[in-house]
Amino acid sequence: MDLRKYIRDIPDFPEKGIIFRDITPLLRNPEAFKLAIDELSRKVENLDFDLIVAPEARGFIFGGALSYKLNKGFIPVRKPGKLPFTVISEKYLLEYGTAELQMHVDAIEKGQKVIIFDDVLATGGTAKALKSLVEKSGGEVVAMVFLIELTYLNPRNILANENIISLIEL
Repeated sequence: MDLRKYIRDIPDFPEKGIIFRDITPLLRNPEAFKLAIDELSRKVENLDFDLIVAPEARGFIFGGALSYKLNKGFIPVRKPGKLPFTVISEKYLLEYGTAELQMHVDAIEKGQKVIIFDDVLATGGTAKALKSLVEKSGGEVVAMVFLIELTYLNPRNILANENIISLIEL
């Protein structure tokens, strides 16, 4: 099954000049969603890690499913004002602006090994911010895992020396 067939391009969203990679067709198809989770799991099952860290909202869908399948803890990372406990924050640049992510201050214990998951690797800004949050907590990032990598944006340039695993390259 070619998972690329289940990714819809939405031009000029969220602003003119951006092509949004819509994964809702993949999520709607149970065989495609299952294949994506199974393939992502296979790519990381031999890594030594304790937790999966993923940002809202689409990162939650895959990160939660991967955590369940691999029997690992799941750490949600959210936009400001969405977490009820004391948080640490990281501001970063997006392809089309700026944003901020927050995580509970006690989400990761010192020395815990973490995989970062996000649905799309575009410019690398979100991944870099997630890594910063993990390291502020005393955790160690062992891999950054993505459903889709937009290679034409050259995200690996700002993520040099990271273990990057992508299921689909566009």
